[in-house]
Amino acid sequence: MIPRNALFCLFLLVLFAAAGCVSEPPAPQPEPATPAYVPVDQAAAMGLASALSLKPQNLCSWKDLRPGIEDNLRYIRSRPRDEVCVRRPGLLLTWGQLYDSVSELDGLLDQLDADPSLLAERFAWFRLAPGTLLTGYYEPWLKASLTPDATYKYPLYGVPGDLKVADLGAFHPRWAGQRLVYRVEGDAIKPYFGRSDIDGQGALAGKGDEIAWAADPVDVFFLQIQGSGRLDLADGTYRHILYGGKNGRQYVSIGRILIDEGYVPKEEMSMQRIRKFLNEHPDVAEDILFRNPSYVFFQLADEGPFGSINAILTPRVSVAVDRSMIPLGSVVALRTALMDYATGEADPFFSLVLAQDTGGAIQNTRMDLFCGTGEAAETLAGHLQEGAEVYMLLSRRVLASLPNNVE
Repeated sequence: MIPRNALFCLFLLVLFAAAGCVSEPPAPQPEPATPAYVPVDQAAAMGLASALSLKPQNLCSWKDLRPGIEDNLRYIRSRPRDEVCVRRPGLLLTWGQLYDSVSELDGLLDQLDADPSLLAERFAWFRLAPGTLLTGYYEPWLKASLTPDATYKYPLYGVPGDLKVADLGAFHPRWAGQRLVYRVEGDAIKPYFGRSDIDGQGALAGKGDEIAWAADPVDVFFLQIQGSGRLDLADGTYRHILYGGKNGRQYVSIGRILIDEGYVPKEEMSMQRIRKFLNEHPDVAEDILFRNPSYVFFQLADEGPFGSINAILTPRVSVAVDRSMIPLGSVVALRTALMDYATGEADPFFSLVLAQDTGGAIQNTRMDLFCGTGEAAETLAGHLQEGAEVYMLLSRRVLASLPNNVE
């Protein structure tokens, strides 16, 4: 396939050869270098609203979004109403404005099955530019036991009793929002134990912080990557296992290590490919895992999985975002394509999604779609790396009430 830029240059050469008989078309508008919100005119918003579909989310009615939207409203209500929740070129928004906008959308759900164009009549659309990388995550299942034995011998840890966390903003304003995770040794503070210390040197062994044991150390690693999951217990029952905390060490992508060191070609990279490599190369697997010092601790629960707003996540509806880019509690439209691995076809996805979660790797415009639980969800999440468009929907009435909504 000829690159798009090459086609454009060829087109210009043809125009020049024609000695000016045809006027040159206007150049396309460049995407902003810094992430920005670009307003969409109402005619275009009408077209976008008419293209939205609930089918890719397995929903029957717009009203099926209400439980999740009301979870979002509960979270937004907990924030200071006059505090700014997003400050980006093109959009300045307070938590109060966001609450009023999402609340209006909640009240409109009963009418949308009959008239989805209301989403363009009543709401202004802002496109997040430049485009977005969409990835996926899921709720993994892993074989486990609440007591150790010869099969279940790889510990899953709760938050250790000696892990300390300091709010650095309390010491100086320049550190506002930053935290220090540490441990105390004698009269000194030190970084908390890393992965090689914990899983290789047994730094936490025998301290009573174990909450379950798994049969496969690779399962433990992927549980930490996803942040929560379900334990398939030996007695036939299951328990949810949820995120409890981190050790504060920098996250290092082992997928990137496998690519950079020639173990796995970039075009083959996926979560499934990483797992296959680790299982087939136990001689180097431990060393590669240890090169990611970040470590996640858990807690057992009867319900889950929960996102960062403390609400249960909904498959293909809940998304993880960078909260400085898209405030938690937002309702946004997401347009992309999801691969159907049963048919090998890419199915269009253009639906409303709810910002309910965050993640250490989710930065800038990148977004993570919660794919659900089970094998199909794992397959989708493991391969999902698609370009996407994201649109913030905000009440026209709310925006008109305050003049300071754009920068």
